[in-house]
Order: sequence, then structure tokens, then C-alpha cells
Amino acid sequence: MSCNVRGSGGNNSAKSQNPDDEILGKAYDSKLMKRLLSYVKPYKKYVVAAIFVNIVVAALGAIRPYLTKIAIDDYIVNSNYDGLVTISAILFGTLIFQAIAQYFLTYYTQLMGQNIIYDLRVKLFAHVQKLALKYFDKTPIGRIVTRVTNDVESLNELFASGIVMIFSDIFIIIWILIFMFAMEWELTLVSLSVLPFLIYATFLFRRKVRESYRDVRFQLARLNSYMQEHITGMSIIQLFSKEKKEKTNFAEINDAHKIANINSIFYFAVFFPIVEMLSSGAVALIIWYGGGNVIQGTMTIGVLFAFIQYTEMFFRPIRDLSEKYNIMQTAMASSERIFKLLDNDTIIENPTSPKAINNFTGNVDFKNVWFAYNKEEYVLKDISFSVNTGETVAIVGATGAGKSSIINLLNRFYDVNKGSILVDGIDIRDISKEDLRNHISIVLQDVFLFSGTIASNINLGDSSITEEQIINASKTVGAHGFISKLPEKYNAVVKEKGATLSVGQKQLISFARALAFNPQILILDEATSSVDTETEILIQKAIEKLLKGRTSIVIAHRLSTIQNSDKIIVLHKGEIKEVGTHQQLLSKKGIYFKLYQLQYKDQEVK
Repeated sequence: MSCNVRGSGGNNSAKSQNPDDEILGKAYDSKLMKRLLSYVKPYKKYVVAAIFVNIVVAALGAIRPYLTKIAIDDYIVNSNYDGLVTISAILFGTLIFQAIAQYFLTYYTQLMGQNIIYDLRVKLFAHVQKLALKYFDKTPIGRIVTRVTNDVESLNELFASGIVMIFSDIFIIIWILIFMFAMEWELTLVSLSVLPFLIYATFLFRRKVRESYRDVRFQLARLNSYMQEHITGMSIIQLFSKEKKEKTNFAEINDAHKIANINSIFYFAVFFPIVEMLSSGAVALIIWYGGGNVIQGTMTIGVLFAFIQYTEMFFRPIRDLSEKYNIMQTAMASSERIFKLLDNDTIIENPTSPKAINNFTGNVDFKNVWFAYNKEEYVLKDISFSVNTGETVAIVGATGAGKSSIINLLNRFYDVNKGSILVDGIDIRDISKEDLRNHISIVLQDVFLFSGTIASNINLGDSSITEEQIINASKTVGAHGFISKLPEKYNAVVKEKGATLSVGQKQLISFARALAFNPQILILDEATSSVDTETEILIQKAIEKLLKGRTSIVIAHRLSTIQNSDKIIVLHKGEIKEVGTHQQLLSKKGIYFKLYQLQYKDQEVK
């Protein structure tokens, strides 16, 4: 099933035009965290195990300086070699046990993170598929890709390296303080005297990093949007020789992204040396105060040595917590954007109690339909017409007359503002979207093919459509000829957007796709305007077979497609101006006659 999407390009020129990318939020938002933790719930056993292992790992790390103190005071000073060997073995054993525990901690936290982002990405993709086309009309595709890739990956860092590992840093600090206060509380207070300076530096760092991070995320979204848009439109860029111009534009956006990252790195480059300097200051204070006590004989050399180790260990998790803060900030901003997408209610809702269509015949009625993409800017005005079962109705009109909007409404890609559309006498708003669309096939001018095989592009992965049906559909529309000449025939690989196929071949595949689903209602939206004359002859023969016995709506500019229609509707600026057969409309010498004079007369003469 294809659809007509009205413009989705992104504008990258100003921040104000992309407010969604500027979401900053709090460094910690309890409401967002509560929602994030709901995704952790299925894996809570990993969290409980990780926290327990963290406590053990932190304790093992903190006990080593204490064991060193024992080794110095009890064995080295007293020249007790046997005792020194024993304590060394215990130290080595704690290192081995800590390494094993650290392995399991890292493995299971990463496993949990990967499971969570898998669940979240699936939920995001499922939600994006539910969104109405109105959302895609106004949202750059690159921004949506950023949500599902970069933003979700930020949450992986939070779950795998953030939440659980924060506990690790906190437990390390707690264990260090316990051992320090237990050994020498006065020296502990001396070593902690630099904390006020560290707290101030951390506060300043948090504020600056938060500001720079917002710019990094904004510039990344600009980069993604620009790349997506211009790679999609590469043929136009090359056709008009705009490579140098677009390279310059991209270089400017890329430079802004680089500068934003450099600014962010600057604050880290300043903060970590400050922490190191304060750490060294604390060590100096310990040597000054503790060394004096050792000289006076009120403190042992082992305690002094242990305190130096503890101080160095103490500032390490402080530095880590600063990085965790950045991860938390990143995750909060990313989660806010992700949940904004998940909470987006631009959805064409199914009815609460959908009506089933029994013995679907394909009778279509538009009754006083008004529709606008933007508020009161109506593109369809009081449209009323009927397409009886098995009839072929053509719709013609200048570009922007509202032809494709009628198709979008019939498929319920959008809902009417006023009036109603009936299928077999039932308002389509009372029918489930899936049920309605299962009875409709569309062939568009711009054919979209997925990466896969020719067969998978015809049946779209529907296992109920057999290989025999695929081949029969292809034979009917004239596609079997070129497919059978391919080395792998129906298993031939189709690259992205059907890059290896001609426009005509892609169009024939789209006809085979439409026929394979055996629709009761068939819509052709200028389906032959992009093909050559030889392919058009093939398609015209296919159309005759395809339209037979089906309710059909045909939008076309070529006379050969519409002149045999049961009825032709002439649209002009969103209103129906004329209705009749080809000959009836020509005899009126109205809008259709003028269109015929401009577009069709030369073709008929030929």
C-alpha cells in the first residue's frame, strides 16, 4: 500500500524552526525517570544482582589500602616475612575476586541495556507506523531517525553505564569513608577539607556542560536532517550541478557540530585537571598533617600510606560521577524527546466498535466533503460524487486541484473536516483502518520499492499470497517478461528504492503488487505518466484487465487512460466543476474541453 505524502523536508537554518531539538529539561526529572524505569521492570533481576555485586566490588576495592596498612604496620615494620606473604596472598585474592565480579557486573549491565533499547526501539517504530501522514508532513525524516537511533542509544548508556554504575561510585565513596573514619577521624576531616571547592567546581561544570550539550544535540539533529534530505535528493543535486554549493552548506553545518562538541570537550578538559589538583591538594594535606603525627609518634606509617591511597581512590569516583552526570543529562534530554514522540497523538483512531463490511462490493460515496491540511485552508470544498460497484471514474484537474487529497481521504490517511465518505453505505470512520485498506490497492506515479526481492515487493511479505499468485499477477500486468529474464527471476535482489530497475519496470511491479492483493477498489494516481510509450502500451493492456469488475478511481493526464471511463469528474481549485463522459464533457466546451485542447488533442491526432 502506498500513499501520497505532502512535503516533509526539513529546514535547518534556524534553531527556532526546530524547537523539538532544543529540549533540555532537568539533569534529573523524576517523572521521566519513572517512565524510563518502567522499561527496566522486566529486567529487575539484573538490577538487583548488579547492585549486590556493586556493593561487593566497592568493598573489595576499599579494603585493599586497609590491608596495605596492616602489611606495613604489622609485618614490614616488624620484619615478619611469613605474615607479609599471607597478607600479599589475601590482597592478590581480593584482586582476582574483584576482577571476576567486575566481569559479571559489566556483562549483565550491558545485557540489560541492550534488551531495554531493543524494547524501546520496537515500541518507537510501532508507534511511528501508527502516526497519521499529517505528522510526517511537518516533521523531517532525519529528526525521526535521530530519535530512534542516537536518542535511544543515549538511554543505553544510561542503563548500561549510568544508573547501575552510579551505585558503584556511591558505594565506593561510602566504603572509603567508613574505613577512613574507622582508622583516623581527624585525618579524614583534614583530607575532606577540599570538598567545598570540589562541590563548587562540580556545580559550575554541570551548568556549563548542560548548556553545551543542548547545542551538541541540536547540531546533531541538523546534521542528520540535512544528510537524509540531500542524499534522498542526490539526483537533483547532481542534475543541477549543485555539489559544490551543497558541500559548502554541509561543511557549515558540520563545522557547527564540531564547534559544539569542542565547546563541550573544553569544560571536561578544565574540570578534570581541577579535580586532579584538588586530589593532589588533599594528598599534600594528608602528608603535612599525617606526616607530622607520624614524626611525633601518634600515628603509624601504615595509616598515613593507607590514607594517601584512600584519597586517590576517593576522587576517582568523583570524576566518574561527573561523567555519569553528563550521561544522565544526555539521557534526560533524549528521553524527553523520545517520550514526546511516543506521546504524539497525531493518529487516525480506529472506531471503538468498528463495523464489519460483509460481502464488500466497493460502492463509494463522497457526501459534502470539506478538507484542509492546514486549519481553514480548504483544498476540497463540498465534494459530492458516487462511484458505483464496478465503475471506473476518472478525476482530472490542474495540479493542486485536490485530486490526490481525495485518494488520501478515501484511504483514511486523513479525516475529513466536514461531510462523510461512505463505502458500501458505511462511513469509513466506522470501519477499522486495516479492514478498509485491505480492500483497496493504489498504484502511484512515484513507485516505492523496499530492499528485498521482486517477489517480496509484490506480496509485501504476506505469506497468504502464493508464488503462483505472484507469477499470475505479473503475467497479467506484463511484468513477467522482464522478470523471467533476470538471473534469479522473482528472487532477484531489489536494492533500496529499486535502484537497479527502470522506471517502467518499477511501475509494472507496482501493478503486479496491486493485482496480487486482489482489491475490490483500485486507485491509479497518474500511474502511467512516468513510463515510455512501449511500457505504456503494456500497462494499458494491464489496466483493462485490472479495472474489469472492480470499482476504480483513476487520476491521469493521458487521454488513453481516461477516455473510456464511465464517468469523468473535473476538479478546479478544490471544487467539482463538471461531471460526465469524455464525449459529454467535450461537447460542453468547458474546463475539460480546455484541458483536452491543451493536453490531449495532439495525442489523439497522433
